[in-house]
Amino acid sequence: MDTNDPSTPIGAAAAAAVEALTMERRRPFPRPTRQRIITVANQKGGVGKTTTTVNLATALAMHGCRVLCIDLDPQGNASTALGVDHRSGVPSIYEVLLGDRPLEEVVVRSSEAEGLYCAPATIDLAGAEIELVSVVARETRLRRAIAGLRQEVDYILVDCPPSLGLLTVNALVAAKELLIPIQCEYYALEGLGQLLRNVELVQAHLNPELRLSTIILTMYDSRTRLADQVVHEVKEHFGNRVLGTTIPRNVRIAEAPSYGRSVLTYDPASRGSLSYLAAAREIAERGFEPNGVGV
Repeated sequence: MDTNDPSTPIGAAAAAAVEALTMERRRPFPRPTRQRIITVANQKGGVGKTTTTVNLATALAMHGCRVLCIDLDPQGNASTALGVDHRSGVPSIYEVLLGDRPLEEVVVRSSEAEGLYCAPATIDLAGAEIELVSVVARETRLRRAIAGLRQEVDYILVDCPPSLGLLTVNALVAAKELLIPIQCEYYALEGLGQLLRNVELVQAHLNPELRLSTIILTMYDSRTRLADQVVHEVKEHFGNRVLGTTIPRNVRIAEAPSYGRSVLTYDPASRGSLSYLAAAREIAERGFEPNGVGV
């Protein structure tokens, strides 16, 4: 029996399943009742932090939300993945942090989705931490810049460098929510304690509204027992803050940035794309209660 023939029972069921999946992918996400500012941070490199920021931002924007992605990493990888120019000299978040430009002057539209914008990072940002040392209220520069933004957006996602320096502190002070990507590999939780201690310091002295709202598990390989052990350990420790959706190891996710694309536009049918789409929907539908549980 031909499963591709819609005149057969199995073929009709398969066609209906495909149609249902297509409709689900097109269904708009609920828009938040108040602006959600989410910092994506983990001082460990290679955990999928920038990839997660870019693909969640794209998925949210593709489904009816207005999204601003702020690239705080001097490498500018989020800017690259969103197809945004970030050569030295381009107006960027560097000038915003130093007070030379308002945030709306550096925000540019991304071609990845309608309603998706990016504040790019240039290599100049590498010296910002040194230049900000003597600046008054240096930890609140990004928060004040966001507060002065006249453009209305539903989500602001901040991509941090793989460190716990002043740029990451600015991102934590500016945000209401913290999202931590954790890779499903050995030493997954190593160093996470230091990040959470820094979060507690920020809560105590600079931003009492900051909450760890979301953990997303990345680079999941179902063929290994280790991956399942990491998933179990993380869920046992962080409970319902862990998304039900895990992000698999997927070559399309790795390839997409080299084309200046998110995986959702590079290969919409790939496992990586569908996983980030499901994760974004989960974040949107969960919502966020500012007075919820802390770290």
